[in-house]
Amino acid sequence: MQSILSLGAAKLREMPSSGLRERKKARTRRLIAGTAARLFAERGYEHVSVSDVAREAEVAEQTVYNYFRTKGELVTDQDEEIRDRLCDLIRSRPPAVTPAAAIRDSVLESVAGIRSIPADIWRGEIGYLAAISPTVHRLVLELTDRQAAALASAISDTTAVAPEVAKLQGIALAAVFQIIISEAGQRTLEGQSQAKIADELYPIVENILDELDRWLSVSGSPTSTMQASSATPTLPGAS
Repeated sequence: MQSILSLGAAKLREMPSSGLRERKKARTRRLIAGTAARLFAERGYEHVSVSDVAREAEVAEQTVYNYFRTKGELVTDQDEEIRDRLCDLIRSRPPAVTPAAAIRDSVLESVAGIRSIPADIWRGEIGYLAAISPTVHRLVLELTDRQAAALASAISDTTAVAPEVAKLQGIALAAVFQIIISEAGQRTLEGQSQAKIADELYPIVENILDELDRWLSVSGSPTSTMQASSATPTLPGAS
């Protein structure tokens, strides 16, 4: 299912799986997530139960729990996949590329992809649901915290900065997604179309990422920071 949280994750799902069983499981997961989004769009998050989703998807309730441990995971179903994708991009980036630049294309792809999300499930997406539901808003904050911690770890592994600085940078990058989710939800609440949201949000996010790139370039890169840290200091009075 295309989602506001896709972040290029569709590319990962399109990779050849190891067998028929895995493909069947992936289809079932997409069916359940898509059904949940449609029901959330129609009724609102608080008015849909896991048993409702199971009945509409024509699967056993336990099958839903086999794929999604909680009702909340039906909203944040691509959270882990996205974190892995972001961290992979940061860890595999060239030496002179900042973490912000490394994830730039994938984040902007997720904004542009807002246009492609089926209209019948758009209001069942995390952005709109977070704008109208305190419960889902709390899920977004928890998701952002998990992303920030994972990104900080990836930054710390690949950049010679203090742990506290890596944590700060992780929080900043995770906040980009929080902004996307918040803006998409609020603009939907105000009646904007998906196309308008994508068109107006794209340059905003692009500017944020460019600003973060400039900041991270100054605060340290995999090459310049490591070189600076290994340089022999010159003592006062030394010739």
